Amino acid sequence: MFDSNHAQAATDVFLAIQTRRSVRAYTPQLVSPEVLLEVIDAGRHAPSGSNLQPWQVYVLTGQTLQRVSAAIQRAFLSEEPGHQRDYAYYTEQIVEPYLSRRRACGWGLYQTLGIGRGDHEKSRAYRARNYNFFGAPVGLVFTIDRDLERGSWLDYGMFMQTLMLAARARGLHTCAEASIASFPDIVRRELAITHDQVVVAGMAMGYADETAVVNQFQPQRIAVEEYARFLD
Repeated sequence: MFDSNHAQAATDVFLAIQTRRSVRAYTPQLVSPEVLLEVIDAGRHAPSGSNLQPWQVYVLTGQTLQRVSAAIQRAFLSEEPGHQRDYAYYTEQIVEPYLSRRRACGWGLYQTLGIGRGDHEKSRAYRARNYNFFGAPVGLVFTIDRDLERGSWLDYGMFMQTLMLAARARGLHTCAEASIASFPDIVRRELAITHDQVVVAGMAMGYADETAVVNQFQPQRIAVEEYARFLD
């Protein structure tokens, strides 16, 4: 569950890193324009190869957020055909140890929500919440020039992480959402984005609802010994 650190601004960089998590329920409290601008402005300090700065971010609030969310949710719930990502997020066949980690994350989240395996109706209803940015007051949509290569995509991850840590420094939480990129044509249509822009992901941002059951879930992280090699 959330501890007191999650509800407070994490102004220390290590605390911001340690308390950043995927929050899937938010309070109705709005993010002030001043704080929102400050967080988004922090992104320009993210590093990028040759200083290409390959990111474009659309900051959605109010009626625009509601309109985009409703359009994507309609397509998802009606199983509207013809939608697919601009890129493959996962490999076609996920192998170990990644498969076990993915399953533990998915099953752990559904268990927290009381959704049993094979309960497709409840699962589908929950998945639909992805597309209204989990009710957050701010939704971000990230795009990148279609001609840019993998190096710029690596840079993009650093940009998104910079925003997430800046959000924590101001008492906000986030949830990065690859799911938004599952409906790129709707996103481009609703936001008047040209086809030369790939929809990379979305992100929910706001103040965490610390009472929400879903926010009690946190997937296990592997130990540093499992991914780091210290060579003297």
